[in-house]
Amino acid sequence: MQSRIQVGASFKDNLAQLPSIEGIARIDLIDAGGEVVASIPNEQGKQGSLSVYQYLGQNFGALTSEAAEHGLAVFGEHTADAEARPGAHPNIDRLLDVRASGVPLTIEVVQATQ
Repeated sequence: MQSRIQVGASFKDNLAQLPSIEGIARIDLIDAGGEVVASIPNEQGKQGSLSVYQYLGQNFGALTSEAAEHGLAVFGEHTADAEARPGAHPNIDRLLDVRASGVPLTIEVVQATQ
């Protein structure tokens, strides 16, 4: 388990404190039935979310309500934008859904093959 970061208001500053995502192909989010309900690939435009979800998995073991609440804080200013514009930030929307529903998801890190 990693230690939790000191969360500030800026996503950029929070992101700088997160562990490297080097070597990760994607993260799969899995429901209680074992189905992959979402994947976050390691590609431009998704790497911030990949970093946050990897960090949440390392610190909470799964995407629980508590993990989602912390993740929303890590996303900083983007969380308010996601709340104002549902659908604009699907990886933040997922955190909002887990926080509201209390239904956890398993976070599975898939390593890149060499």
